[in-house]
Amino acid sequence: MTAPACSDPFASHHQWHVGPLRPHIGWFAGRLIEHGYAHATAREKLRLIAHLSRWLQCHQRCAEDLDERRVRHFLQDRRRQGRVPRSHAATLAGFLAELRAAKMLPAPIPTSDESGLQHVERRFEHSLAHARGLAPTTVCPYLPIVRGFLRARFGTGPLRLHELALHDVTRFLLRHAHTVSPRRATLLVAALRTFCRFLQHRGDIATDLAASVPPVADWRLATLPKALPPAQVERLWHSGDHHSPVGQRDDTLVLLLARLGLRPGEVVALTLDDLEWDPGTLLVCGKGGRRDRLPMPQDVGEALVTSRRLGRPHGATRRVFVWMKAPRRGFASSVALCTMVRRALRRAGLDPVCTGAPGLRHSLATQMLRNGASLAEIGDVLRHRHPQTTEMSAQVDRTA
Repeated sequence: MTAPACSDPFASHHQWHVGPLRPHIGWFAGRLIEHGYAHATAREKLRLIAHLSRWLQCHQRCAEDLDERRVRHFLQDRRRQGRVPRSHAATLAGFLAELRAAKMLPAPIPTSDESGLQHVERRFEHSLAHARGLAPTTVCPYLPIVRGFLRARFGTGPLRLHELALHDVTRFLLRHAHTVSPRRATLLVAALRTFCRFLQHRGDIATDLAASVPPVADWRLATLPKALPPAQVERLWHSGDHHSPVGQRDDTLVLLLARLGLRPGEVVALTLDDLEWDPGTLLVCGKGGRRDRLPMPQDVGEALVTSRRLGRPHGATRRVFVWMKAPRRGFASSVALCTMVRRALRRAGLDPVCTGAPGLRHSLATQMLRNGASLAEIGDVLRHRHPQTTEMSAQVDRTA
């Protein structure tokens, strides 16, 4: 497929217009600039791709033959010449991903040498996502747990799934449950039970191991919610450098978490199209694909405008919050958001029990309860589906 035309500041560089990748190099140059790479960095990446294009030409290969295996052979040839920085593999992986996303290269064909572990894991993921219709946020945490369980049981040897027994599951749980939090231990149990049901449904095991997996004691409402006092939340808002793009972005993130009680994943998923300025509302994509329209407080709106004017990087992404360094794209997950909250807490000189982004959501519920709001009102603000979910906030009111 021919690459579409693209404004390319390096188009006149003749040494890059060689080999079967010639039609793609100029287009990729434009993508690098869109992602915010400096011209010097983009030039180095394009030089590497030009070498790859010449290498394909020498081996009488066309652009459609490019895949991970040939990239690996190319890097091996360069390694024998003693010049393969670590960034080269990442650059070429990104180049392949961009071309495939733009339909300029065919999708990778599954390799025939796929290991037994990879095969089982892929089948399990497909079953959860398509047969059971689970969301990716539910499926993804299960996969590393199952992978660790199978590696602990079979090592690098063949997967004899029919040999799995109850003591294999309990041994794995006992080894790991005491090293993690109760909530994480509960996730371990859920993942293993789901995997055992999957194996029984496929006929790999005859015994119903899922019914025998021991539960983890994690009683609901057994602990107090972790929250910050209002004074510390206020201090956290004003701890950043409001005159720098990074500081303003981080403070705006904290403001959305603390003022609107958004979940970290909801903040990460916000796009510019979700900011409805005329009615003064935010369109939030919540759990289960729900779309909720929330009022935009004045201080939140001002912070969003200031963050955008102060230096939000321009690029192809429509995400509200993006990385300031190239590649300038939205955050991959809420992990980065929790890291920013912890950094803001250190900057403010705070050392609370809760150090993650969800603690600010609990702080809002706690403050509303102490100000006289009912549990129903708190549940409406936090968009809880069930009243029982809001009960956790009631524990902070010791008098009531």
